[in-house]
Amino acid sequence: MVKQLSVRTPGQGLHEVTAQIAALVGQAGVDDGLCTLFVRHTSASLLVQENADPTAKRDLERWLNRLVPEGDSFYQHDAEGPDDMPAHIKAALTASSLSIPVMHGKLALGTWQGIYLWEHRRRGGERELLVHVGV
Repeated sequence: MVKQLSVRTPGQGLHEVTAQIAALVGQAGVDDGLCTLFVRHTSASLLVQENADPTAKRDLERWLNRLVPEGDSFYQHDAEGPDDMPAHIKAALTASSLSIPVMHGKLALGTWQGIYLWEHRRRGGERELLVHVGV
């Protein structure tokens, strides 16, 4: 099964999509297999990260913004604004796809793990994820 999932992001940051992915895994009817996710954008990424304490999420967001600041005079690619090239660099440093085992019809995530779409653009927007669930 391959499904496209649309996720609207309000702006930069980690946006949890675990529930939406889990629902698609449930619909797939696969007892034991693999769920593969792919984000179809060059300025967003995917991440498995702690979903219990929101300070972990905020610290990651602040750390990446410090690592790849906006407004660096080194950037030439700024056709869509000052966050354009930094968003591409952030996506290059993180992941565009994830693979998560499916066991007993459910995502085999750890207790404190969640799946996040990491939006790197300030304006946010509609993001497309491809979700493949198979054996």
